[in-house]
Amino acid sequence: MEEPPPHPLQPLERDLDALRAAWGDAMPAFGALPGGAQVELEQMSDSGLVAVTDLIARVRRDADALLVRVGNEVARRSGPEFGDTGLAKKQGFHNAARLLAASTGGSRGEASRLIAVGAATAERQSFTGEYRPSAHPHVATALAAAAISTEAAAAITSMLDRVGVRADPALADITETALVELAVVAPLELVVRGVREAEARLDQDGVEPREDVLRGQRSLTMFESGGMLHLRARLDPETGAPIKAAIEALVSDVLRRRERVPGADAAVASVSPGAETGDAFDAFVRDGYVRDGSGCAGPVIDDDRTIPQLQADALAALARHALGCTQTSTPLAKTTVIVRMNLETLVDGVGHAAIDGLDQPIAASTARRLAADAEVIPVVLGGERMPLDLGRAARLFTKAQRLALGERDGGCASCGQNIGYVEAHHIRWWERDAGPTDLANGVLLCSFCHHRMHRENWGIRATRDSVWFIPPPHIDPARTPRLGGRARFELAGTRAA
Repeated sequence: MEEPPPHPLQPLERDLDALRAAWGDAMPAFGALPGGAQVELEQMSDSGLVAVTDLIARVRRDADALLVRVGNEVARRSGPEFGDTGLAKKQGFHNAARLLAASTGGSRGEASRLIAVGAATAERQSFTGEYRPSAHPHVATALAAAAISTEAAAAITSMLDRVGVRADPALADITETALVELAVVAPLELVVRGVREAEARLDQDGVEPREDVLRGQRSLTMFESGGMLHLRARLDPETGAPIKAAIEALVSDVLRRRERVPGADAAVASVSPGAETGDAFDAFVRDGYVRDGSGCAGPVIDDDRTIPQLQADALAALARHALGCTQTSTPLAKTTVIVRMNLETLVDGVGHAAIDGLDQPIAASTARRLAADAEVIPVVLGGERMPLDLGRAARLFTKAQRLALGERDGGCASCGQNIGYVEAHHIRWWERDAGPTDLANGVLLCSFCHHRMHRENWGIRATRDSVWFIPPPHIDPARTPRLGGRARFELAGTRAA
């Protein structure tokens, strides 16, 4: 005799019990001081607080999984075929989304998303009354197990529904599995990035029409309010890429100049304040600290502008340059837009490509058009290769090597930070470990991840086409390697043959 299915509330109850236990384990062994939630949280150990955070997130996903089911049933009972007798209208609401939004206290858009996920993952009833599996069984299973968020489920199912008529069913199933696996371990931003890449592969003929829609939606509005000029732009990838690249070049130049030279502060401090003449000052200048700037501790006046302020100033600098300057500023002279495509895409005009720094794939026709621009570098994969391994002959990675690392890592290989804000680093250090300047010894990292890797003793293993991060024992006792770089969202197994 078959066992009855588990009660729908069982996962939520199980994880609530685990949360209660973890909360108690996180408190001091000698006993917690009496107080409310804030007092108890402040007494938790670091590891205990992390465990509580993880379990609260899981309980939230449990509740969301139930909410999408409930929302789907509310929507079913509120369908237009019921007229004024539908559930939502009987409760005084125009539709199911408004009813659900009133219950959750959220927006109608969020409620509509929950209902859509519920419909996409619900079991389907046949004409004979039998229940068949969900149209997206892998997403449904992960959602019910509280392994992925409703936001990730919505991104995956909505994309699969868009391309369902044109995509190969077998490849779509493989893609769904791969995206779910990605959503289990990656933040939503990377999942969305993977969804866009997967959509371009499943429906290559649809890339250009989607791009045309985006291009038609581009806009820039300007208005004054409160003494400020407000700019609001929505730009398609082709229009926005050069703007983004130019602004990031100017911002990155400022951030690089903010870096203080090690040991320079001590050298400057050795000169007495106000000592404008004398042997100490003369020696200071003679040694080159002031003359060539090599020992200066950064700008004379600290630059405390925020990133948004730097971006606003960069946009203003570009406008001033366009209005009257006859020479390109130094950062912009080095700025190019990188378009990556397969050789077949460039030759045949079929497929899709990508612009460095933007997640949205572009059509083959757009890539070929951009490749003809003198300010754009087309990185063609599959053609003749450049010699990119320099061994110990050079310390700094070349531009060609950075392009190759960008193809493999796609930005910060660890966190996915935009490629405009990363640097190429030696995995085995140049001086300490005599590490070569080769692709297998290089990795693109943002400043935060770079310092964290060294501080926490992460291991990194890289080849020409993949990069793996090995966590330290205090984070993962098993030290299971974690895939990084572009491969995280390119979804192995989904490439078209």
